[in-house]
Amino acid sequence: MGNNLILIGMPGAGKSTVGVLLAKQLGLDFIDTDLVLQRQVGLRLQQLINLRGLHNFRAAEEQMLLSLDCDHAVIATGGSVIYSEPGMQRLKTLGRVVYLKIDLPQLTQRIANMGQRGLMKQAGQSFADLYAERTPRYRRFADIEVDINGLGTEAVLQKVEKQLHTG
Repeated sequence: MGNNLILIGMPGAGKSTVGVLLAKQLGLDFIDTDLVLQRQVGLRLQQLINLRGLHNFRAAEEQMLLSLDCDHAVIATGGSVIYSEPGMQRLKTLGRVVYLKIDLPQLTQRIANMGQRGLMKQAGQSFADLYAERTPRYRRFADIEVDINGLGTEAVLQKVEKQLHTG
């Protein structure tokens, strides 16, 4: 297993926010796979979904994950990475996968700008439906599960670090 730390979870769980701070705290590099994907395709995530559809978004995301090569980094992933079995297997070879788990009511409160986030969901699918669909996938791929309900950023950092040493 690699020496990276991979954060997975729903959009709005705080993967990027926590990831940057965790990387600083642990002396690691920081990689945001959404930014890597945007750079590779030359489009924002929502533009990619709108112009090329969900199938092509998933294919582009999977290719990005399979080509990801890093060392000593905290990797914040897009919420949809769990749809790619090969992509997740690649991430698991790169390091420990940490699921930032948050309940739906708290997550819904955090999400204000869903239209600009590049949220990958089917037409007519509610955020609650997406949450219910994704949660078992996050749990399946996680090496460590960190419940972040009701916690501020600093408390999340402390809890993640503690569980890294015990989990």
